[in-house]
Amino acid sequence: MTDDAIRIESLRKTYKGSKGQPEKHALKGIDLTVPRGSVFGLLGPNGAGKSTLINILAGLVVKTSGKVTIWGFDQDENPRQSRASIGVMPQELNLDPFFTPRGALEVQAGLYGVPKSERYSDEILAMIGLKDKAEAYARTLSGGMRRRLLLGKALVHRPNILVLDEPTAGVDIELRQMLWDNVRKLNLQGMTIILTTHYLEEAEEMCDEIAIINQGEVVARDSTSNLLGRLDARAMVVHPASAVTDLPQGAGIEAELRGDGAVVLRYHSQQTSAEEVLAAVRAAGITIRDVKTEEADLEDVFLALTKST
Repeated sequence: MTDDAIRIESLRKTYKGSKGQPEKHALKGIDLTVPRGSVFGLLGPNGAGKSTLINILAGLVVKTSGKVTIWGFDQDENPRQSRASIGVMPQELNLDPFFTPRGALEVQAGLYGVPKSERYSDEILAMIGLKDKAEAYARTLSGGMRRRLLLGKALVHRPNILVLDEPTAGVDIELRQMLWDNVRKLNLQGMTIILTTHYLEEAEEMCDEIAIINQGEVVARDSTSNLLGRLDARAMVVHPASAVTDLPQGAGIEAELRGDGAVVLRYHSQQTSAEEVLAAVRAAGITIRDVKTEEADLEDVFLALTKST
């Protein structure tokens, strides 16, 4: 056993073109490891290859080449064990409308070969807040309840790794909080979590490490704190005492006048000091009523990395 929950080596996926169209290279030799017990973020723009990668991990898509090891099991040599080690909460609400939540969990457990004596459907229903809806048909559940049920289905076989594919897309604040509370509990119990999300503040708050994929390639992979440290971009927001007529100027300083009258000055701390920025403000004849500085966040890192590849 290694310390990696998932190890991906030289993973490629190529889709054949149709009617004279060229091949599509969805994954171009991905190398990636996910540490055991971590909350790992998998980010990237639409069409970057995230869904293809997740579907290969789940055994739903056959890779073109490369090696995938899940919880120590080679996906080619031990397909059943590797698949049993991972649970996936998909983005799509793919539920049978005529099953009850309890029935859906029982069927899912049966598909994974979980003996009836080892099933814990009622505990799952309680955890995801559907205990009182256990016998209601899935078609009567709200969208948020259906998404909770998808989480429950991913947990029926007690996987070591849980993949959450855009789990909070389009859900309300209450459901989002419930979901993250459950994810934290599962992680504390030793479960490895892989998260894809378009809410970058979510990834910044939840994830220990992050990989950013763009155009089928990993363009960055590091701890969340180190990724944020890659950009030394700063923004100084100056609220002037009176209307601004001339914007500050200076080497390495980009000034912008906001609609509320504030002046935003962007600079890089390794090239320009805050004192130099303030000097440029004073040189422009601006009297400062209030000032604050802002550091780069994960969205800045994401945009910088994906637009440059």
